[in-house]
Amino acid sequence: MCGIAGCYQQPDGQKLVDMMSERIAHRGPDANGTWSHEDDRVSIQLGHRRLSIIDLSAAADQPLSKGSLTLAYNGELYNYKELRAELSSQGASFTTTSDTEVVLEAWRCWGPRALRRFRGMFAFALADRASGDLILARDPLGIKPLYYLPRGDGILFASELKALVTAVGAELRMDPAAMVASMLYYWVPEQWCAVADVKKLPAGSWACFRPDGRSHFEHYWQIADIAQEAAGEPAAALGPVIEESVAAHLVADVPVSSFLSGGLDSSIITVLAHQMAQEIDAYTITFRPEDQRLEAMPDDAVYARKVAARFGVDLHEIEISPDIVDMLPRIVDVLDEPIGDPAAINTLLMCDAARERGVKVILSGMGADELFGGYRKHIACLMAGRYSRLPGIARAGVRHSVDRFPVSVQGRGLRYARWAKRFLTFAELSEEPRFRRSYTLYDGDELAALVSPDLAGHVDRVIEDHSAVYHDNSLDDEVNRMCLADTRLFLPGLNLAYTDRASMAASIEVRVPFVDPVVARAAFSIRGTAKIRGRQGKIALKRAAESWLPREIVHRPKASFSAPLRAWVRNDLHEVINDVLVGGELTGSGMIRSDALRQLIRDEQAGREDRSKQIWQLLTLELWYRNMRAMGVAAP
Repeated sequence: MCGIAGCYQQPDGQKLVDMMSERIAHRGPDANGTWSHEDDRVSIQLGHRRLSIIDLSAAADQPLSKGSLTLAYNGELYNYKELRAELSSQGASFTTTSDTEVVLEAWRCWGPRALRRFRGMFAFALADRASGDLILARDPLGIKPLYYLPRGDGILFASELKALVTAVGAELRMDPAAMVASMLYYWVPEQWCAVADVKKLPAGSWACFRPDGRSHFEHYWQIADIAQEAAGEPAAALGPVIEESVAAHLVADVPVSSFLSGGLDSSIITVLAHQMAQEIDAYTITFRPEDQRLEAMPDDAVYARKVAARFGVDLHEIEISPDIVDMLPRIVDVLDEPIGDPAAINTLLMCDAARERGVKVILSGMGADELFGGYRKHIACLMAGRYSRLPGIARAGVRHSVDRFPVSVQGRGLRYARWAKRFLTFAELSEEPRFRRSYTLYDGDELAALVSPDLAGHVDRVIEDHSAVYHDNSLDDEVNRMCLADTRLFLPGLNLAYTDRASMAASIEVRVPFVDPVVARAAFSIRGTAKIRGRQGKIALKRAAESWLPREIVHRPKASFSAPLRAWVRNDLHEVINDVLVGGELTGSGMIRSDALRQLIRDEQAGREDRSKQIWQLLTLELWYRNMRAMGVAAP
């Protein structure tokens, strides 16, 4: 797992690559290298920062050149041994035991067809001196990032946005539509980028850039197509599929650890991995008791301890009680784009602690909720469909009662009051709008009232874009339509994005066995009625898990990888919110309306409404905006 950067057809390419590579040095502290080629047709420069996981020798350092091909690769190929054997039988020779060399030889042998045969997570750049072409490619589900920027007659590309901004920030400007999208979602969907003209290579795609200025983009794998195909197949047997995926994700020449929250997904991954490789240990988080009370958070560490004790897993507990005022600038820089999810701090601090113990690879249960219907919003949206059919007078009575509930009293959060208020924001909407509203921060009118009138058109555009993605399939059940939308939007845009940035900031690789093409296909072969029934989610996954885990863990209440956000907003960050956000550049520029912002803050401080997530997102957006301006990026 590594960081890559490069330039194609850039007169100052070597200088830019050096700057970009230095900016992402945290992604690969074990080795760094550059490669350059120039002739009368083409100029190509590649940079690489290596985190050594498979074949730790210097022979596997990158960029790796063989014949006319040179590869800069960020990823892990879990089936590289099988592919290597097949390639060897067809005449390929190997000088290393790395998966990197397998990627290069697979492309030489099969070209783009190789991508459908790769099982892993990756983003890579491949230069061909013979043709002068540059190839970029990204894994099927968007686990590993790849940003690129058209510039002049060519492009710049890198694993992180901050690398591009460091190199050419003075040539760039912020994208107002993406900033509006970040306010709506509290993260930036894959089809947007917070810096204008910078693009994210889509998951499951590859691109070719040629010396004559032509370019070609193509999808080799799309989750919407896979979901539709799988829907017509018999339901997969999940147990063997998941076991095989976990086994594949253990391939490494360094020790592997695991995240263990005590929830179903992380428990499955940890226990299966431990059964396959006894030396695996695990990491969990705890919080200060007073923070848990205000957040109304369950003590998930209790369940993590039970799982660890039951299966003999060595468990390391990390208390998350950061100096959040000092931590905030770091996490904003780490996350690259305006991502307002405080769970990223948990990941960063856990990875920091694990790295101090010498850990390089950690397994995560991420992705199961999206694929198997595990979020509360999935159940809530189905409940809303039934609620909307109640008589109007009954719904009016419910709304009148819920509106009077406070969300906290005397320092203790009222979880069910929060949930009830949240539910009523989408309970009477049709399917797509209610799903969008179930996890976004505002409805369209609320967001339009918060931002400058000049940005109102972007609000409509972002909402229309969500609708287009949601409806871009022909699946015939609502649960799988929600799961597909989450797999295309929420998973890569938020969860995979913050996990990659936060873990790689600590020079740690996080592997996600549920986010796997084989598992995804199996997930969409299962009907929605076998995923959610009544108020129970992930039914099919739970049934599979009963053969691995005690019922107490399988059927425990839903856990969430959260943070004590309300405590931070109410207490630790009170002065920062007033000093940095209320009088900040977003309000000063008019992008955010000061009166609307102050009302959000008053509602939160009085305990009338839960506005902590909105306030946190706007605070992180303010700091991100300042960072961009400091690096020369123009305002929208």
